[in-house]
Amino acid sequence: MLRSTAAPARPLLTRVPLSTDPLPPLADPIDPWPGREVRLRGKTLYLRETPGPDDGVPAVYVHGLGGSATNWTELAGQLAGRSPGVAVDLPGFGRSRPHSRARQELTDLADIVVGVITEVAGGGPVHLVGNSMGGAISLLVAAGRPDLVRTLTLISPAVPDLRPSVRRLSDPRLPLAYLPVIGRRARRAIAATSSAERADQMLRLCFAEPDKVSQSRIDLAIEEFEERVGQPWAGPALGMATTSLFRAWMTFGRGSLWAVARRVLAPALVVWGAQDRLVSVRKAPRTASALPNARLLVLPNTGHVAMMERPATVARATLSMWEAAATGEW
Repeated sequence: MLRSTAAPARPLLTRVPLSTDPLPPLADPIDPWPGREVRLRGKTLYLRETPGPDDGVPAVYVHGLGGSATNWTELAGQLAGRSPGVAVDLPGFGRSRPHSRARQELTDLADIVVGVITEVAGGGPVHLVGNSMGGAISLLVAAGRPDLVRTLTLISPAVPDLRPSVRRLSDPRLPLAYLPVIGRRARRAIAATSSAERADQMLRLCFAEPDKVSQSRIDLAIEEFEERVGQPWAGPALGMATTSLFRAWMTFGRGSLWAVARRVLAPALVVWGAQDRLVSVRKAPRTASALPNARLLVLPNTGHVAMMERPATVARATLSMWEAAATGEW
């Protein structure tokens, strides 16, 4: 059973009907959509594209911290009948190299997404979909360039959540890596972790029911971790992005993510997993309430990546918003 959570002052917050339109079958095994490199504003970027109807509004998908364009394989496939899709590997993730040695703030990554919309996805407006850090980036795009965003779907967006909890770590040894004396030993042990072990850690952190994840999704995760072993820039890029996200969480006033959300004009759908370990579901009502035109769907038995764990349900909720937004009923 689906459960919605809302602030009492906005009862419509919880009214998220699910589209009954037929969806294409979920592929098994999972096969990522074709990818290619593009030159964007003088830089090289890797992206994956989903076919769709010529008259469909394009969708642009933005992954989270440590993720890649393949995170959207299932959801983009479910929505392909209505919308051609573009899923981007942000600089430093997937197969996109970092664009510079300078630190990249979330605003820099938002500029990359703006470039994808204007130069790859038809110029906009698009259906913008973001998960985790990609959700925070999508908020910045939707607030700063409302002309480019027709609708906004946020899946467990990385809004400020400063709870200190070891349960939010993929590897509980990570805090030890920063301690004197024993830190070096902890770093060596972490570095020796195999790709299969890293994939298992990631699945158990991000999925509420990791034991139900398909073998092909597990194999894909292992393959991507093995690719990262050969990317000397992957680790530093992850650390840089993590620091940038924390800086955004510690920004207050007009520049805070909460204030940014209040400036978003587009119809918005906020989806959260009730068992999200990375960004607490307790942030869900505040997030949806901060957006002027949003509704909230909380999914039981779901973790941080609902688009992979519950792709059909997320697709039906997203399609419902697209349909209602097109007629002004959202």
